[in-house]
Parts: sequence; structure tokens; C-alpha cells
Amino acid sequence: MSGPARITVIGAGFGALSTVREIRRRDRAAEITLIAPSAELHYLPGIIWIPCGLRTRDQLIVPLDNFLRRMNVRHVMGEVTGLREGGRVVDTTAGEVANDALVIASGGRFIKKLPGIEHAITPCEGIAAAEAIRDRLRAMTGGTIAVGFAGNPNEPSAVRGGPMFEFLFGVDEQLKREGRREHFNLVFFNPSTEPGNRLGPKAVTHLLAEMERRGILTHLGHKMVRFEADRVVTEGGEFPADLILFMPGMTGNAWFDQTELARSPGGLLQADAQCRVKGSQQVYVVGDSGSFPGPDWMPKQAHMADLQAAAAAENLLAGLRGQPPSATFKVELLCIIDAIDHGTLVFRNAQRQIILPSSRLFHWAKRFFEGSYLRKYR
Repeated sequence: MSGPARITVIGAGFGALSTVREIRRRDRAAEITLIAPSAELHYLPGIIWIPCGLRTRDQLIVPLDNFLRRMNVRHVMGEVTGLREGGRVVDTTAGEVANDALVIASGGRFIKKLPGIEHAITPCEGIAAAEAIRDRLRAMTGGTIAVGFAGNPNEPSAVRGGPMFEFLFGVDEQLKREGRREHFNLVFFNPSTEPGNRLGPKAVTHLLAEMERRGILTHLGHKMVRFEADRVVTEGGEFPADLILFMPGMTGNAWFDQTELARSPGGLLQADAQCRVKGSQQVYVVGDSGSFPGPDWMPKQAHMADLQAAAAAENLLAGLRGQPPSATFKVELLCIIDAIDHGTLVFRNAQRQIILPSSRLFHWAKRFFEGSYLRKYR
């Protein structure tokens, strides 16, 4: 190849930014272009603290101008609309972008097909959703708060349940602090009888015991039917709800439909163990956009995206040198389920599963990680 390689990265979340760092660490000369609607990182793990006032919008939005300048990255401000020429041309609302190699890290899309889903707030849609939860809680004097999540029936890994446990326990803790808990019922609902089973059997036992200890009611094992303005309806019955927090399963971005990229049964990009999109040349996927080989408990979280980004960067650059890609990524789950001032550590890999009981130490560890992670981009 004559001249520096042209590498395009789609997205501005954890997977995309980690990919940029990993590529630049290995190649100082590559011409990297980042395509995203804005040059901002929204630190979504921190939105669990917005309802209680521990975080604000300004604290969780990091402008990326300095980071992109340091990394010598060109930013195309636009949305992707499709691909051409096997991925070598990306069509965007700001024009076309040509590349020699492409990394797709544009995240997932929530499946909003459940009737009445407009009556629920989907927390991980972003900061505005968490602010809506904060404002609704402030306005309520009592009632029933329903918190739940569901998956993609065709994609076991395309679910994000961890944050919903954090919102559940966080709201419970917040109401206690405010001296209002006795005026509210909290109900956790899930179509599975073992919610959070991707965290491991020990975690499921712990989470259900924690709900019982906190006086949180459960409605488990029944498929969702619909939401109404004041209730949750399942195949196993219904219950009233004055505020519904619900995380649906995930699928691929809408623009994937305008491409010929290989798709998984659940609508994500079908990847191999080297993060390549199957059947494509020099097209890689990182994070929530992809469906990767491995255990069905493989998490959709920033830590996993970081691991995939390192493998994708190494393989992409090897491919540009005419070498076969060989780097793979380890599969592990690492999270702290937080409840405002204390948290539970959950770790899982192929060999073992660890759950460490609730501690203030883990809450502060989560806050320390946030600070250290964001320093890379400030």
C-alpha cells in the first residue's frame, strides 16, 4: 500500500474510542476518520446516579475535540446511511467517506415493538431518559414503580439487564433517604424466572435475595404482553404501575438494513473470533453492534467492547500489511451493581464466577473507574 492507510471508525462510544486509541497506539501514521453525529462521549454508566442527584448531564458528557486532536483523528459530523463497494465507501448525511479498512462500533438499537412501550422510560437510551426518571420521581408522592427488562428472543446476548438492577436498588435507596419509601411499592418484572442469569447463578440468587430484603415485589417468568399508562400486562397477569422503567432487548442499527453485511438471527452484525464481519474484507465490528462467537452470557458492556477493540485494531493493521489476522479477545464479565453509596462486585469468565457482597468500597471503586476512564478523553 502506498501512503498511510485510511481507516474509518463508526461511532463515538466506548468501542469506537477504544478502537481509535488501540489503532493509534500501534500505528502513528494511519489516517483515522471517526464518523459520529457529534464529537462527544456520553458516559452512560453514570446515568444511574442522575435520579438521586449524584451526577448531572454536564458531568457525564465529555467533549472529544482535545482527544481527537491528540490522536490526530478527522471527525465527520454525520450519521451513516449505508455502505458501498464491500465497505470501502461509507455513505453518510455529510457525504461519502472512503477507506482501506472499516470498524463499525455504532452500538445497538432497542427493540421498541411491545405495544404501549411509549408509556415506559428506557433508561439506557441516554442522559435525557435518566433526567426524565429524576423528574418523575420528584413529582410523585407515592404509588407503584415497575422496573424490568427483556431480551432479544433471537439473540441471547443482546440484553442489558445490569443497569436495571442498579436503577431498581438505587430508587429504593433514594426513597429511603428521602423518607418516602413507605409510600411506594417497587415491583421488578422479567419474563425469565432467573433474571440476570447471564451474570451467573450466584448473582441471580444474590439479586433475588436483595430484592426480598428490600421489600421489592417480583413478577417473574411471564412473557410481556403490553404496557398501559397505569399498568404492566403479562401473560401471567397484570399489576398497576405509576412509573415504568423498562429495558427492551437490542438489535442492530437501522442502517445495517441498507448494507449487504452478514447479520445474526437477532439482527446484529455476524462476527468471527477476530471481530471480522463474516464474508467481508477489512470490515470489523466492536461492541454492541456485533454478534460474536462465545458463551451466551457474553456481556454487552464497555469492558467487553474494550477487549474487542484491541483485537480488532491488531487484526485490521495486520490485514493492511497482508498478514492473516490472528488476535482474539477473552470473554469476561466485570461489573459493580451499585445502589447510590454501596455496590456488589460480579465477575465471570470461562473458569469461575465471583460475587462479593455489597460494600461502600465497590461504590467508590466504580466512581474511581469513571474518573480514570474519562481522563483518557478529557
